[in-house]
Amino acid sequence: MVLFALSTLSHAQDRKDYPDKPIKMVVPYVAGGAADITARLLAQSISQSMNQTVIVDNKPGANGNIGSEFVAKASPDGYTLLLTASGPLVVNPVLYKKSPFDPIKDFSPISLVISYQYAVVVPTASGIKNLSDLLSEAKKNPKAVSYGSTGIGGGGHLAGELLGLLAKVEMTHIPYKGAAPALADLLGGQLSFTFEPLVTATPLIKAGKLRAFAVSSSKRSKALPTLPTLAEMGYDGYDISQFQGLLAPAGTDLAIINRLHSEVLKALKLPNVIKRLVEDGGNEIVGSTPQEFTHQIQADLKLYGKLINDAKIQSD
Repeated sequence: MVLFALSTLSHAQDRKDYPDKPIKMVVPYVAGGAADITARLLAQSISQSMNQTVIVDNKPGANGNIGSEFVAKASPDGYTLLLTASGPLVVNPVLYKKSPFDPIKDFSPISLVISYQYAVVVPTASGIKNLSDLLSEAKKNPKAVSYGSTGIGGGGHLAGELLGLLAKVEMTHIPYKGAAPALADLLGGQLSFTFEPLVTATPLIKAGKLRAFAVSSSKRSKALPTLPTLAEMGYDGYDISQFQGLLAPAGTDLAIINRLHSEVLKALKLPNVIKRLVEDGGNEIVGSTPQEFTHQIQADLKLYGKLINDAKIQSD
């Protein structure tokens, strides 16, 4: 009993002292993408608030599975976290026959951070002037119309597949290891278009480097309110919205989860964070409870499972 009491006291003291060393925030994508932008904003805020270094660690590959698996198997001590978009949690477990982790059992959700949508964009130098031009060209020559995404089953890929299903056209999907290289090829003219997350697309649209046709969600973007939704343009039921959220390995102490949850909510109220994510990026701040995050994962697993089945998307 004495040993048990000492052990309990030790763990309580550990939680009280948390964090007493740098925290690693893993992003399962290359630097420069939408999730990376969010992670660096949160890391800066949490670092200042908790008076401890928060390091953003990009671990891209396997459509987000490599970085996500790394966190799933990390020690549940609160020093290794995952800042991810929807894909690894709600698409990959359905897409891949053998997932390296279970999105429900292997993580302790901390908070949904934002929900976001995509914009259908082309380079301003493109001869494609509107969505009708794009889809007409796809009907004439599907192989000539290409779009990039962060990988098979990524948000941009699913958005493109849903548009193809509703418009009854075929387009060539080109998967990339991350958002940044896909965007570079789009701007360079190697891709016809992309479904680009608004957090990266909005500054380029406003700067005149990209031309946008529509947004992917059921509601218009606050950052680009004149841009119609695809549903408004005649594609009834079109709605691709995704999330970014912060998680820890399963088994992380509840006191640590609650502390980190509080820090996320605090960060999401900062003017610079609101400006970058909402005013400039067109995202919606969520700031959910851990339980609400779990329910979101469960609901989206069903939603994207149906789309993957309908579009006959295969991981290989």
